[in-house]
Amino acid sequence: MSRIGEYFKLGEVFRYFFRVFQKPDPSRPTNTNIRMMHGINRISIIMFLICLIVMIVRAIMR
Repeated sequence: MSRIGEYFKLGEVFRYFFRVFQKPDPSRPTNTNIRMMHGINRISIIMFLICLIVMIVRAIMR
């Protein structure tokens, strides 16, 4: 695969989104740092999606 094609591979990104928002797997080890990291990532993803929606609505309303 070409180098440009590797930049646009989004499968890992979407897999991470689904993993962050699903229930924790009891068989995987967890600690406070990982839980905090996933919590911050959830907040960041939600804020990004809200801002994206606001930008789209503003562009349409112009």
